[in-house]
Amino acid sequence: MPPSITDRKIRIAVLGCGRISRNHFGAIEKHRDRLELAAVCDTNPVTLKAHAETFAVPGFTDLSQMLQEVTPDLVAICTPSGLHPDEAITVARHGVHVMTEKPMATRWQDGLRMVRACDDAGVHLFVVKQNRRNATLKLLKQAVEQKRFGRIYSVAVNVFWTRPQDYYDSAKWRGTWEFDGGAFMNQASHYVDLLDWIIGPLESVMAYTGTLARNIEVEDTGVAALRWRSGAVGTLNVTMLTYPKNLEGSITILGEKGTVRIGGVAVNDIQHWEFAEPRPEDEEVAQASYATTSVYGFGHPLYYDNVINTLHGEAEPETSGREGLRSLELLIAMYLSARDGKRVALPLEY
Repeated sequence: MPPSITDRKIRIAVLGCGRISRNHFGAIEKHRDRLELAAVCDTNPVTLKAHAETFAVPGFTDLSQMLQEVTPDLVAICTPSGLHPDEAITVARHGVHVMTEKPMATRWQDGLRMVRACDDAGVHLFVVKQNRRNATLKLLKQAVEQKRFGRIYSVAVNVFWTRPQDYYDSAKWRGTWEFDGGAFMNQASHYVDLLDWIIGPLESVMAYTGTLARNIEVEDTGVAALRWRSGAVGTLNVTMLTYPKNLEGSITILGEKGTVRIGGVAVNDIQHWEFAEPRPEDEEVAQASYATTSVYGFGHPLYYDNVINTLHGEAEPETSGREGLRSLELLIAMYLSARDGKRVALPLEY
């Protein structure tokens, strides 16, 4: 592992200047006392020129050239999902730390390749899971860790959003198996992450997917039945066809001694919070809910804080490459189940 960076700002480059990169540029600006934007890279010359001029940094169309000329400490990968593996491996081989957007990859073996490459190069692999830093979900995670639910019986996660055809038509890679993944893998990726991160390891999954209304390769709608190793059962219900706009991103947990529902458009509103035994932190519930017009939430700056502290040698990664593999494994299991019409047991391999 390269030595901790303690005597200067961390130099970061952003690879891919599309939709999600705005959250990264915002987080970098928020941490400008500890971060320095060193370069931007994008294959679209017009997009690249606009961002290079806006941020007054060098712009590159080639990743390897950028790594050689700018020598960043960290690269934030904000490109189409199917490109993440090879890009992450290229960055790692230059001895540079990797931060990749979700999903880390669209194929299981590619995710494993990324982790191994970063291990071999001795660099960190950070997988962005900014929803974990949302105040609502931190309270829920704490309640589960404190065993306030007693035995958890049932879990329901719903993602009822909308993505019109022109969203998929806006770029050739959208809605493809190779570069994007469907409603499960792309839009619902952070919600799939909650299933393992909050509830625990899963035992098996059965899923159905459908392409009901959009002209795309992948699914615009999917459902999954889940069983955890603890015996709990649950459902994941996802669609990008909600009329007329994003309606709900929620998680409901029903347990022996507690019931919680966090809803809103993006798990931003604690709608029910009830336990057999009250605790002082229950008073934080009203303040934890927040208004949002974005399904991304406000977690990127908080996520960046952990990355910076890790590179300073003051923390451990909250979502390392191996942590990222946990949700990728579940995603791949759901797709295998839907494709083959059978229950898929986890883990995928031993």
